Amino acid sequence: MAGASVPVLVALGLLGLVGGVGITAVGPGGVLPTIGLFALTGLTPAQVAGTAIVTHVATGMLATAAYTRSGQLREPGTRRTALVLAVSAVAGTPLGVLVNSYVSKRMFGLVLGVFVAGVAGLVWFREHRRPAGSRAHPPTAVVAGMGCAVAVAAGVVGIGGPMLTVPLLVALGVPVLESLASAQAQSVVIAGVGTVGYLAQGAVDWPLAVLVGVPELAGVLLGWRIAHALPTRHLKYALITTLLALAPYLALHG
Repeated sequence: MAGASVPVLVALGLLGLVGGVGITAVGPGGVLPTIGLFALTGLTPAQVAGTAIVTHVATGMLATAAYTRSGQLREPGTRRTALVLAVSAVAGTPLGVLVNSYVSKRMFGLVLGVFVAGVAGLVWFREHRRPAGSRAHPPTAVVAGMGCAVAVAAGVVGIGGPMLTVPLLVALGVPVLESLASAQAQSVVIAGVGTVGYLAQGAVDWPLAVLVGVPELAGVLLGWRIAHALPTRHLKYALITTLLALAPYLALHG
């Protein structure tokens, strides 16, 4: 964090706050700190991913506790989905951390840009998809495969998991709040395993992790309240617009 200007530090803190809101209100959002660390600092791809992913340990735990309190994670089907996602993350996350070590800064920017654009498309699809007639959760094999793939991607770019998992679960017919709850539990495992992997490489900037992570925690609580109290349609469209606007910049920034 040494040498960073005050506006940059403020911007990183704000991105942490907004990212936290997005994590629990709509799912996608956790990538915003990663974007800020990549675009506004001189960190390497491993340091960007490692510093970002460590913040999701606390946010994932807080969000899991919040959705347990509100009842979603007490429902057997949601609990089963969350458990399968968490177990599959143990296998997928180390592979993502390993892949990151072979990624140049230019390639990291390109991957992050494509990733961000893809997530914006998933959120748009989720918003325009008709609600599923059935509230049943997908088969275990489907959830496990999806969870492992998400964990690999999350390990590469340094996110928790809800960013991809929530839109995918909703597309499979799982209700939004149940999808959000399941993804938070997965996020704890992805972030925990990813943190161990990046710590082994010495790729975590702790001052920046605190700067981003503390506002992110506040945003998680705010986003959880928003998800339960208000229609999030406008927030979703704002997120889609922001992600689509940022994608080309990220792809070229590297």
